[in-house]
Amino acid sequence: MTPTVVLPIIIGGLYAAGVYLLLDRSLTRVLLGFLLLGNATNVLILSAGGVAGLAPILPVDDLGDISDPLPQALVLTAIVITFGISAFVLAMIYRSWRLVRDEVVQDDAEDLRVATREEVDADERDPEDMPLADRGPGDGFTVEREPLAGEGAPPPSDDVALSLAEQEAAENESAEARAAGDPGRTPAGGRPVDRREEH
Repeated sequence: MTPTVVLPIIIGGLYAAGVYLLLDRSLTRVLLGFLLLGNATNVLILSAGGVAGLAPILPVDDLGDISDPLPQALVLTAIVITFGISAFVLAMIYRSWRLVRDEVVQDDAEDLRVATREEVDADERDPEDMPLADRGPGDGFTVEREPLAGEGAPPPSDDVALSLAEQEAAENESAEARAAGDPGRTPAGGRPVDRREEH
């Protein structure tokens, strides 16, 4: 069989179209580009497998007459991988459409802010000259201070709920301990304890 230039041109065209579609913001075009890349890879692997021959099932008279089974196995694996990733991208398209009625990936505002920020060497930057949005937690501006006279009480800390839960648990334990010592008392929020029911 003589080598032909048609198959490499088809493979190159599929790869070019697939990469072009893959770089688009539309998730539907990304899916189509990925499918084209998968098909181009399958054709490339099959064309690298050599000439067609008999099915690779033994016994056979001449081993030179059978086709190479490795490209067929690789193409089968590539088909399964392409199907799985296509199903995942389809699920992303469906979810994007359900949430925002659009399947085009938008710019993230935080990414744009970081991209337009002036590049400064970390050793040369002065946190006092930076905008508040660009200051990180290690820039020395997170020092807590006591409230001034006219500002009122300090805001409650995050440990308030934890301390209330601990107090409630301690009250319940002390009430149950008192109820266990005196059969006439009831535990917190419960009915009178009858020791005969327990045994």
